[in-house]
Amino acid sequence: MHMLMATRIDIIQKLNVYPRHQNQDQKKLITLSNLDRQCPFLMYLVFFYKNTTSRDFDSIFSDLKLGLEETLSVWYPAAGRLALDKGGYNLNIQCNDCGAVIVEATVPGVKLSELGDLTQYNEFYETLVYKPSFDGDFSVMPLVVAQVTRFACGGYSIGIGTGHSLFDGISAYDFIHAWAFNSHIHNRSNDKITNKKDHLVIKPVHDRGNLLFNRDYQSRDALRVTSAAAIYHLYQLIKQAIMSHQEQNRNFELPDSGFVIKTFDLNDEWIESMKKKSLDGFLCSSFEFLAAHLWKARTRALGLRRDAMVCLQFAVDIRKRTEPSLPEGFSGNAYVLASVVSTTRELLEELTLESIVNKIREAKNSIDQDYINSYIEALGGGDQRNDGNLPPLKELTLISDWTKMPFHNVGFGSGGEPADNVAPLCPPVPQVAYFMKNTKDAKGVTVRIGLDPRDVNDFTNHFLDFNILAGDN
Repeated sequence: MHMLMATRIDIIQKLNVYPRHQNQDQKKLITLSNLDRQCPFLMYLVFFYKNTTSRDFDSIFSDLKLGLEETLSVWYPAAGRLALDKGGYNLNIQCNDCGAVIVEATVPGVKLSELGDLTQYNEFYETLVYKPSFDGDFSVMPLVVAQVTRFACGGYSIGIGTGHSLFDGISAYDFIHAWAFNSHIHNRSNDKITNKKDHLVIKPVHDRGNLLFNRDYQSRDALRVTSAAAIYHLYQLIKQAIMSHQEQNRNFELPDSGFVIKTFDLNDEWIESMKKKSLDGFLCSSFEFLAAHLWKARTRALGLRRDAMVCLQFAVDIRKRTEPSLPEGFSGNAYVLASVVSTTRELLEELTLESIVNKIREAKNSIDQDYINSYIEALGGGDQRNDGNLPPLKELTLISDWTKMPFHNVGFGSGGEPADNVAPLCPPVPQVAYFMKNTKDAKGVTVRIGLDPRDVNDFTNHFLDFNILAGDN
């Protein structure tokens, strides 16, 4: 694999792509919510397609470009740029039609098969996306970028970057799904819809609506303001870290900070037998089980102090939890973190998996409009939390559930076929655990997590070992 690290990527062309159609909304400013402002960087996914027998590479690139022009006409903020407000503090999106960027590239002499198992993260993937140079000026950074890279075998990859201020995972999926659909409209001679899912392209709603925090709304309920557990727990963890003089890893927010990205393909059979063995008939979802199990395995592997406070936080979609619900097709960030705490000793020696699952459920159920208000307000505070700059807290386990977003089904393949594989690149906070659809097993889950190299073996043993679970309690 290391041979590939030195492989040359040849850039053939780089184009700016603009919306094909104008509409009157396209010149306006979109005020972002504090949820959008947490992490203003690009998040990357690489889609792999093994063969292009029915289409030549030039037509793949031009279809992708045409599809993007079409999609940007409806998702017009994606053609805009981030801009600071007059006070110079808050980022918003200026819908100024500056466009997206698409790059055509080739890897001479390298076949896709030489990359090995495409489900495993590989540093070489970082070269399969276009990373705009960034000097701190957001007003020149595109919010959507793509790179189509041709391999010697006729296969290709499409690396897509989308600004996290623009989309969360769910809306990024909707955007990319629409883009793939629009990329195939042009080569249908009879305009027939060949794939039943094609017509499910949703109409996006870009206004942030009731996520724009309104202090007047809050003041009438001033006495009922709850503290969002996730924020409160985070401050406690930071205080604990300062008290114990935890060493700060200054390169933490850089993807090459020494973290190893590990991927575990768990099939349905494995998950069900693990549940049966450790939960003794107690029913729970795969997410609940895996979140509880991963929290224990990671805490055990990191060898934390027995009296340390440890915390599990996981993203919860709030589209249906706000009052009123967010509109169908809401295209911004609509998630907050739910939070569960314990001490290391309690987690590893006292709590059963069933009781951890119950805590996870309670945390999720606590997310109502009050919690959301308090969370959004806390993010707007002076020391606004920025996901790219979280201190490296070993005591904090973070999980993001992508299992409802089947990115591998996105049909950029010739004729709209799904991808052979999809790999998210290293995120700004590399230790986040992602739960994704398992491409080999419909009910299975692929878990991807960033670990310190010293903890990889211990974590793997604890995470995959039946007996650890069964014998814990």
